[in-house]
Amino acid sequence: MTQPLPEILRPHNLDAYIGQEHIAGKKGVITHLLENGKKNGFFPSLIFWGPPGTGKTTLARIIAHELKREFYEFSAVNTSSKVIADLIKGFEKESKRDNPPIVFLDEIHRFNKAQQDRLLPHVEKGTIILIGATTENPSFEVIGALLSRCRVVVLKELSENDLDTIIERGLLEIKKGIEPTAKQFLIEASNGDARVLLNVLEIAANISKSQKLSVKSIESALQRRQLSFDKQGEEHYNVISAFIKSMRASNVDAALYYLARMVEAGQDPLYIARRMIIFASEDIGMAQPTALVVANDVFRACEVIGYPECQINLMHGVTYLSLAKKDRSAYEAYGKAKADVLNYGNLPVPLVIRNAPTKLMKSLDYGKGYEMYTKEELLPEKLRGKRYLK
Repeated sequence: MTQPLPEILRPHNLDAYIGQEHIAGKKGVITHLLENGKKNGFFPSLIFWGPPGTGKTTLARIIAHELKREFYEFSAVNTSSKVIADLIKGFEKESKRDNPPIVFLDEIHRFNKAQQDRLLPHVEKGTIILIGATTENPSFEVIGALLSRCRVVVLKELSENDLDTIIERGLLEIKKGIEPTAKQFLIEASNGDARVLLNVLEIAANISKSQKLSVKSIESALQRRQLSFDKQGEEHYNVISAFIKSMRASNVDAALYYLARMVEAGQDPLYIARRMIIFASEDIGMAQPTALVVANDVFRACEVIGYPECQINLMHGVTYLSLAKKDRSAYEAYGKAKADVLNYGNLPVPLVIRNAPTKLMKSLDYGKGYEMYTKEELLPEKLRGKRYLK
């Protein structure tokens, strides 16, 4: 094969497109937009948001094919906004307003604000139909002005049935079979990414002398399971959020699972340990003050030992924190006190607890009547009677 297997199997119409039934099926939004576009010529700019290997590029190409529009494909990783802007100038000179081309920009989240700003007037005037693709939440990664002029279409991770269908198409192309256990292993290892799945299938077919692919051949081709975990991306925050919430719920099994997700994806152990230190004070607090000591010791162990051994220290700490009693009262009390500080500003400190290092201050009754273990109210006058810790 002169082309990679994913490219050979890339469908050219919606009938051959696998997955994303909610948008590309008979009642899907893309299907309806294409039907209307063929009738009246209008098609909106779109932002495709979904995990890797779920068909964003393929869907953009199908749209261009169905609408019979010129199609220009770029990646924000290696393309400057000037290149696209210069191309658009050519469109404007050729007066293509009635039949604007489709400009597909993969990884649009890699463009900074200024670069995205340069696309805005062309999208607004309808000089181009922009289709941006991103694995990151467009609410945070695409500027508001551009986002408001595009329709966001969410793609889901491909299901096991979808991936099974893709494997069967791949096997027909490479003219080989696969053992059931090997197929299931490949589906699980691909992490919902059709591109990874087909690349591994193609490599396995090339290195295996057998006509039926085994788990061993898939393992050899894969080398390592693919884990989706961009350390700056949304999945990073999804997993760390799940990790913290699992410890908070005292669900040690879930906490250990999300810990393993982070460790296997190469997350910095000190980042994980820092979050554990915060958790020890925020969520365990006075219920088990030694949790902070344990969390600090885990951090120190990670700092001294590093991977791979420090994952044992992390595991130990996560188990301890998950099973510890929880008490957020101190954390919540501080939040209430902070709110009053922000609301009322610098309220006068009661005279009885003011510092009195000079005669003048003493003459003004600074510190007068102070008792070390006083039961008197010590909050500012405006906050008398306020109780934060209950």
